[in-house]
Amino acid sequence: MAYKVLVVDDSSFFRRRVTDILNKDPNLEVVDVAINGKEAVEKAISLKPDVITMDIEMPLLNGIEAVKQIMAKSPTSILMFSSLTHQGAKATLDALDAGALDFLPKKFNEIAKNSEDAGSLLRQRVAQLARRRGFSARRPLAARKPLKAKEAPGQIRTSAKPVTGKPGRVSKSSGKSYKLLAIGTSTGGPIALQKVLTQLPANFPLPIIMIQHMPAAFTQAFANRLNSLCKISVKEASDGDVLKPGCAYLAPGGRQMVLDGTENAAKLKILEDNSERIAFKPSVDVSFGSAAKIFGGSVLGVILTGMGSDGREGSRMLKNKGATIWAQDEESCVVYGMPQAVAVAGISELSLSIDDVSSSIMKEVQHG
Repeated sequence: MAYKVLVVDDSSFFRRRVTDILNKDPNLEVVDVAINGKEAVEKAISLKPDVITMDIEMPLLNGIEAVKQIMAKSPTSILMFSSLTHQGAKATLDALDAGALDFLPKKFNEIAKNSEDAGSLLRQRVAQLARRRGFSARRPLAARKPLKAKEAPGQIRTSAKPVTGKPGRVSKSSGKSYKLLAIGTSTGGPIALQKVLTQLPANFPLPIIMIQHMPAAFTQAFANRLNSLCKISVKEASDGDVLKPGCAYLAPGGRQMVLDGTENAAKLKILEDNSERIAFKPSVDVSFGSAAKIFGGSVLGVILTGMGSDGREGSRMLKNKGATIWAQDEESCVVYGMPQAVAVAGISELSLSIDDVSSSIMKEVQHG
């Protein structure tokens, strides 16, 4: 039985285009369309689709408000379409806060080699979200208040599982000493990163590098948003940045972020990458691999939700140097691709719920 999709857009041309692309997959069926946010809410309730594709700028009720109402009344997996502008990035991040799970540029052919690849990408994203329909009932982040800088993070229960699947608890740290926290993620990553980083204290003892698959127009806006919500400092990485404890550096979209220098004086290099050999720009493998060369085993690497296997080989390089690798568990992932890749390969040591990642990090780096 095919997954049901509701297509929402005020452009009749775009509705037809998306419908035609999705209906080429026998496992997907566009059951209806909506021309504005108000109609989208009504049809989400009556049709109960598995996935909704949602425009942002629409009459009567915009996409962000529609997402909020749908998540309150009939939670559904939602894929947003966004313009590749700073304003489009901000609106998309607002929609993710409201409960949407993923996004694509509205001109999604801009992130594919050709129209055929673009159509395949859209079908793949929608199918992935359809399989995670039950995940869509998560509480929107917009309903939560960010921690104030003067507040200490509360105690978070820890229910980590070894990657073997056997129940376990992180009762104490390994006792290892670290000099870098490295995080890689893709689909579902903006919300996952926000959950983790907002729980870290201002005096977090390590520098943090973050690789999130995201268009170039989005990373500055995303870094600014995280910086406004977190106690630690967050910035889009710049060429020549010196790594400092308590500061998180987000890899800029469309380029590669690598570490240079020495373990005690590490800097970031931001490189243009026009090669077709590496699919992702930024790439978790590239950044993690460079971290292995500079920091060796003194890295705590975490692979969060995401499609595909980017991060597996970089994590393997870190693991071979003695670093510690953790992965997000399947239940809390939007897409269990990247974490599964490191878990199945036997690279990750723990499988953690996203709600437990920050507390486990603190326990590990502070030897709690």
